[in-house]
Amino acid sequence: MQTNDLIEALAKDTRSQGPSPMLALAGAAAVAVMIAAAVFFAVLGPRPDFAHAMGTSRFVLKFVVTGALAATAFACTARLARPGESLRGTALLLLAPAILIVAVAVEFQAIPSVDWEARWIGTNSLVCMMSIPLIGIGPLAVFLAALRYGAPTRPRLAGAVAGLLAGGMGALFYAAHCPDDSPFFVATWYTIAIAGLAVVGALAGQRLLRW
Repeated sequence: MQTNDLIEALAKDTRSQGPSPMLALAGAAAVAVMIAAAVFFAVLGPRPDFAHAMGTSRFVLKFVVTGALAATAFACTARLARPGESLRGTALLLLAPAILIVAVAVEFQAIPSVDWEARWIGTNSLVCMMSIPLIGIGPLAVFLAALRYGAPTRPRLAGAVAGLLAGGMGALFYAAHCPDDSPFFVATWYTIAIAGLAVVGALAGQRLLRW
């Protein structure tokens, strides 16, 4: 039996044991949103000036970036759940970083250099790096469980992208609480927190998603 035939046979066997990978991931996304929302509102909640902040471009940008990451990571996770998928689709993951890079470049032009360090450090970096993983770890577990209904041939990569998905979701919720709106802050501390979940996802995927 050739490798491609083996992959297809395994994929069919996996599909026969439960829902399709896409259906499982869609259900997982719904559950993950509920888990993330429950943790967010129980531990943090939106910032007091949320309604006013929604009228500012920097605050809205945080949702654009984190929402783009969550959406593209979901699409890539769905692709990686299927055996033998090419890696070309993972280029979607460059969308959120590209938006953020443009925003950082604009911030460099808009803010005097004496204010760069204060905008970068912010007031809540430690809370950010703790809160995003706290909100995202439950969704990550749900997405990894959903991936087991698929047949990922790159389990470590699938787990890492699931971590990016969970991190993007956690950051999307945390953005509503975060008092630091500068792209400098988002590019640094949000990235570190999300990357931590990606590492956890990669390690867990290597163990849990192997055939």
